[in-house]
Amino acid sequence: MKRLTMALLFLAIAAGGYGAWWWWQQQGNSASAAERKGGKGTKGGRGGELVVKAAPVVAKPMPVLIEAVGTVEPEHSVQVRAQVSGVLQSVLFKEGDKVRPGQLLFQIDPRTFEASHRQAQAQHARDQAQLENAKVQQERLEPLLKREFITRQEFDVAVTSTKSLEATVAADRAQVEQARIQLEFTRIHAPIGGRTGALAVKPGNLVPTAGGGVPLVTINSTDPILVSFSIPERQLEEIRRYQNEKDMRIEILPDRSGPPAAEGKLVFIDNTITAQTGTVLLKTSVDNSSEVLWPGQFVNVRIVLKIEPEAVVAPESAVQPGQDGSFVYLIDPENRVQVQPVKVARQIGGEVVIAAGVKPGDQVITEIPQALQPGARVRLAGTEGKGVPEKGQGKKGKGGKKEGESKSETRPEGKAS
Repeated sequence: MKRLTMALLFLAIAAGGYGAWWWWQQQGNSASAAERKGGKGTKGGRGGELVVKAAPVVAKPMPVLIEAVGTVEPEHSVQVRAQVSGVLQSVLFKEGDKVRPGQLLFQIDPRTFEASHRQAQAQHARDQAQLENAKVQQERLEPLLKREFITRQEFDVAVTSTKSLEATVAADRAQVEQARIQLEFTRIHAPIGGRTGALAVKPGNLVPTAGGGVPLVTINSTDPILVSFSIPERQLEEIRRYQNEKDMRIEILPDRSGPPAAEGKLVFIDNTITAQTGTVLLKTSVDNSSEVLWPGQFVNVRIVLKIEPEAVVAPESAVQPGQDGSFVYLIDPENRVQVQPVKVARQIGGEVVIAAGVKPGDQVITEIPQALQPGARVRLAGTEGKGVPEKGQGKKGKGGKKEGESKSETRPEGKAS
């Protein structure tokens, strides 16, 4: 009997514990369901709304472009070398100066070349005098030959002497000209206009001739200036199709996120594709009067092929990367979040051109909260007190009454139940 009582007591305790556990599970499930339905839980109700920042998708003109990385190079570059050897007397410019064509840059000691020039002039004058004398002798002998006072041989000797001296004078004239040119080479002028580089030889040093040593200075033209860049061969056909269109232009951006520093037209397409890289070399000439671009500088190149008048554009911050491609968080008319896959056509600065997935007027979230989930109810920042009605406030029906009001509140006085 005692054992039976103890068994019944244990069964009663076990049944009570199971009942308590079952009641606790039911309460938890009910609370979770309420939260999911947006009832009294904190996630789905008014208190669980996330405040987000959003921007509308817009339609506006946007360029169709190709981007590349280019190198700035001078349109003309000259290494200035000495054509005669001698001591460098003076440098008539400063390193880095901008020089004009024909400007005097260097002066080499000219004394040796001046002496050679004077010597050639003297030799020419001597031979010229001898030639004049030979011509006079020939003129004297010619009438004597006609009268047969001299032999033909004597007259031929006089003629030969005259012709020989004529050739000598011509050679002397060439020597004088050569000596003059050598003297002029001691004054070195700028062959082109541009900006000078570093000096390789300082005044007082012996200047080597053009065959040896480094150039005295290098001059690079900086206005206009060239930008060379390469594109994949698959884009060459598109470039050639648009190159004669008036809308096509090439923008040069030292900073990719900044505005273009210069703009120009395509001036060169290489006649072969580089087999190792599968790219083709192109060049554009741009105005550089303010010298924003510098030879050797790496720049971003933007080839604008045409302008798309009604491109669908969203902020860059709204487009998110995913395993299956890009997507945006779209706010539907009920202020709930939807994940919307999109196809990105191109990005220009802080804007993304969308080829498919959204349309103008759609609201996309630009700052993604950590707790944001698909289907969550959101409220735009700065719209407190607007949008979704407060909890317990239904929509007004006909007659200005709110949905959810009891029938007793709508009955006339005296007929309340």
